[in-house]
Amino acid sequence: MSKKERERAIQLLDQIPESKMYYVMGVLEGAAIPDEIPNEETIEAMKELENGGGTVFEGSVHDFIESMLED
Repeated sequence: MSKKERERAIQLLDQIPESKMYYVMGVLEGAAIPDEIPNEETIEAMKELENGGGTVFEGSVHDFIESMLED
Protein backbone atom coordinates (compact mmCIF):
# COMPACT_ATOMS: atom_id res chain seq x y z
CA MET A 1 0.00 0.00 0.00
CA SER A 2 1.39 3.36 -0.92
CA LYS A 3 1.59 6.28 1.47
CA LYS A 4 -1.15 8.00 -0.54
CA GLU A 5 -3.49 5.01 -0.17
CA ARG A 6 -2.81 4.83 3.56
CA GLU A 7 -3.60 8.54 3.94
CA ARG A 8 -6.83 8.05 1.96
CA ALA A 9 -7.82 5.16 4.23
CA ILE A 10 -7.32 7.38 7.28
CA GLN A 11 -9.40 10.13 5.66
CA LEU A 12 -12.20 7.63 5.06
CA LEU A 13 -12.04 6.42 8.66
CA ASP A 14 -12.50 9.99 9.81
CA GLN A 15 -15.72 10.18 7.75
CA ILE A 16 -17.34 7.07 9.22
CA PRO A 17 -20.08 7.83 11.74
CA GLU A 18 -19.65 6.45 15.25
CA SER A 19 -22.73 4.26 14.77
CA LYS A 20 -20.93 2.30 12.02
CA MET A 21 -17.44 2.23 13.53
CA TYR A 22 -18.17 -1.10 15.27
CA TYR A 23 -18.42 -2.83 11.88
CA VAL A 24 -15.31 -1.17 10.55
CA MET A 25 -13.34 -2.19 13.64
CA GLY A 26 -14.25 -5.83 13.04
CA VAL A 27 -12.95 -5.66 9.49
CA LEU A 28 -9.77 -3.85 10.52
CA GLU A 29 -9.06 -6.27 13.35
CA GLY A 30 -9.55 -9.22 11.02
CA ALA A 31 -7.28 -7.67 8.39
CA ALA A 32 -4.59 -6.98 10.99
CA ILE A 33 -4.24 -10.65 11.95
CA PRO A 34 -1.25 -12.13 10.15
CA ASP A 35 -1.93 -14.96 7.73
CA GLU A 36 -1.41 -18.26 9.46
CA ILE A 37 0.74 -20.88 7.82
CA PRO A 38 -0.88 -24.32 8.07
CA ASN A 39 1.13 -26.96 9.88
CA GLU A 40 2.35 -30.12 8.14
CA GLU A 41 -0.65 -32.21 9.29
CA THR A 42 -3.10 -29.68 7.84
CA ILE A 43 -1.17 -29.49 4.56
CA GLU A 44 -1.25 -33.28 4.23
CA ALA A 45 -4.99 -33.37 4.97
CA MET A 46 -5.67 -30.72 2.31
CA LYS A 47 -3.59 -32.67 -0.24
CA GLU A 48 -5.54 -35.82 0.62
CA LEU A 49 -8.86 -34.08 -0.05
CA GLU A 50 -7.56 -32.52 -3.28
CA ASN A 51 -6.60 -36.01 -4.48
CA GLY A 52 -10.06 -37.42 -3.81
CA GLY A 53 -9.30 -39.00 -0.45
CA GLY A 54 -10.49 -38.21 3.03
CA THR A 55 -14.04 -37.83 4.21
CA VAL A 56 -16.32 -34.93 3.43
CA PHE A 57 -19.26 -34.61 5.81
CA GLU A 58 -22.49 -33.30 4.38
CA GLY A 59 -25.08 -32.56 7.02
CA SER A 60 -25.82 -30.30 9.94
CA VAL A 61 -23.28 -29.29 12.55
CA HIS A 62 -25.39 -31.12 15.11
CA ASP A 63 -25.18 -34.36 13.11
CA PHE A 64 -21.44 -33.89 12.62
CA ILE A 65 -20.81 -33.47 16.34
CA GLU A 66 -22.96 -36.50 17.12
CA SER A 67 -21.00 -38.60 14.61
CA MET A 68 -17.71 -37.44 16.14
CA LEU A 69 -18.88 -38.35 19.64
CA GLU A 70 -19.90 -41.84 18.49
CA ASP A 71 -16.35 -42.73 17.40
